[in-house]
Amino acid sequence: MSDLTIWTYDWVPEGPRGFVRDLRLRWACEEAGLAYEVRTIPFDDRETNHLARQPFGQVPFLSDAGLEIFESGAGLLHLARKADALMPRDPAGEAQTLQWTIAALNSIEMVTVPWWFLKISGDADNELTGWMGQRLGQLEAILGAQEWLAADRFTVADLLMADVLRVSAVRAFGDRPATEAYVARVTNRPAFEKARADQIALFEAGDAARMARG
Repeated sequence: MSDLTIWTYDWVPEGPRGFVRDLRLRWACEEAGLAYEVRTIPFDDRETNHLARQPFGQVPFLSDAGLEIFESGAGLLHLARKADALMPRDPAGEAQTLQWTIAALNSIEMVTVPWWFLKISGDADNELTGWMGQRLGQLEAILGAQEWLAADRFTVADLLMADVLRVSAVRAFGDRPATEAYVARVTNRPAFEKARADQIALFEAGDAARMARG
């Protein structure tokens, strides 16, 4: 049994499969060659059935030899400290990786997620559109000039940024060829493909279990 346990739901509807954020932690472990297991909590009553481990009733959360961590970004940084494959050990490379990991969450995802929620709620041309376009345009300029975000190689910052950008509606927003090439390059990695396939297989097994329960 591995010390690392990634916790997720036992089932989700078809729409979010392949995007539930335990995939980020699975992907990081696959990239780093870290042994891990996946355990589940019931999707039903999810808002209240694991508040002791995740105070907002969300997934994922991570267990590591008695250490409990919630939020996918925090889990990724914890894993990155375990593996050079995810974050360089030299001060400059580590600093670059940290800043771009935080940027993925605080400068990009904080705009794309609320924009996406408004869009699927029927407000396609919502007030966040201009702001998101500005942020994605700024990122496009950077990705047009460099292959990776930090340390001239793949890091956990690329893993997280690509996961934020690969949401279909965000990926299709505007004409951003450098960003599209970047997302394709990062998500073509075998570790991503395995993590995504494993997540989908888990939720498909949940279909059968729910059917059996009637």
